[in-house]
Parts: sequence; structure tokens; C-alpha cells
Amino acid sequence: MALLEGRSVAITGGAQGIGYQIAKVAAAHGAHVYLSDRTVDAAQAAAAELAADGAPVVGLGCDVTSPEQYRALVDRVVRERGRLDVLVNNAGITRDAMLHKMSLDDFDTVVAVHLKGCWLGTRAAAEVMREQRSGSIVNISSLAGKVGNIGQTNYAAAKAGIVGLTKAAAKELAGRNVRVNAIQPGIIRTAMTAAIPAEVLAAKARDIPLQRMGEPVEVANVALFLASDLSSYMTGAVLEVAGGRFM
Repeated sequence: MALLEGRSVAITGGAQGIGYQIAKVAAAHGAHVYLSDRTVDAAQAAAAELAADGAPVVGLGCDVTSPEQYRALVDRVVRERGRLDVLVNNAGITRDAMLHKMSLDDFDTVVAVHLKGCWLGTRAAAEVMREQRSGSIVNISSLAGKVGNIGQTNYAAAKAGIVGLTKAAAKELAGRNVRVNAIQPGIIRTAMTAAIPAEVLAAKARDIPLQRMGEPVEVANVALFLASDLSSYMTGAVLEVAGGRFM
């Protein structure tokens, strides 16, 4: 069953990792996907890979900290498809350092990409979705926003902020049949976690009840659920995709 047949889906940070898998799963379920990334070449290369299987995927550049660029992304979807059905706010970066060593610029940059970018995207999508009286916004937070991580005061603060933003926006938009939900992934096998020493990852995995790291597609499947009508009576929810870690 194609859960997103004919729907228009925009995804930020879609050139790799979780965002790429969300785009792939959405396309497999019949969506017209607009895959964006800060680097347009990376976005277009990822889109070309997915489109090789016949999926309608477009790659676009978008700096999510820019109101103008985020608006242009939403406008492009609406101009070509007539509507925006799903937005996935996934773009993210890390600039890790201990609190006493973290620069103000590293704090501001991470908060801007994750939290400000999520707010800009939610606002731009909401303007369209309010008028159509339908839509689903999926925000990618992190388990770090629930429990915090050493060396990630910037990242944890931004990801926790996304949860508050999600719940507030969900309350504001519910009357227009626009749903806003969030996902908190745990340790997922991506380029980001590949940089962590193997022994550190093994130690972390031992703390996970399911005794393993997650795969990007396992997050993507939850995003599909929240984007689709299967979750039609859910808004303001925060779903942990973490193998039971910190339950």
C-alpha cells in the first residue's frame, strides 16, 4: 500500500543519513519528493540516485537558517504541485565541545540550524497548510534533547527546543487540521556516529535494551507513519526511536 500516493513531501538535510532514507521511503510510497540540502550539488546527486528508480524526486539547495531560502523551497513545491502535504525538518549539524571550551559561534550555529531552521520551516509550511486545511509536519529532534550529552550543550538545547516548538505549533495548528509531531532518534548508524570510536559505540550499545544501534531506515519508517494517514489522530507527539535507551 502506497501511504503517500500523490502527495508532495519536502525534506531538509536530505542528501545523506536519516534525511536521505526518509526521502527514499517517501518516494517508495508514492510521494513527489523535494529533497533539499545546504549544498545544492549534494541534494541533486542524492535526488538523481533516487530518481534512477523512476521516483519523482527533485534536489534543491536550501540553507534552513535563511527565511528567504526556506520560503523559496515551500513556494517551489506549491508552484509545481499545487500544495504541500508533508514537511520534514531534518537538517542538522554538530559542533561538539565541553561547555568551558565551546565558542559562542559554535553554540549559535548549532541552535540556528536545528531550532531556528525548524521554526522557519514550520512557519513557512503552516502558512500553506492552514489554507489547505491539511498537512503533516515532522520535526527531527534527538534523544539528546531528552537526557543531554556531555559536550553537546548546544545540540541538546536545540533538540530540546524542537520538542517545545513541536507541541506549541501542534496546539496552534490543530484547528486547521494540520498535525505537528516529532521524532527523537537515539544512536543511529550514520556518518555522524561513524566518527565515534568503535569501543565507545560498543559501550553505548550495551546500554540499549535492544542491544544494537538503529538504522536510518528505522527512523524513516516512523517519519512515514507520522506523515501518513495512519497517524491521523496524533499531533504534538514525540516518538522515541532509540531501541529502548533511556526509556
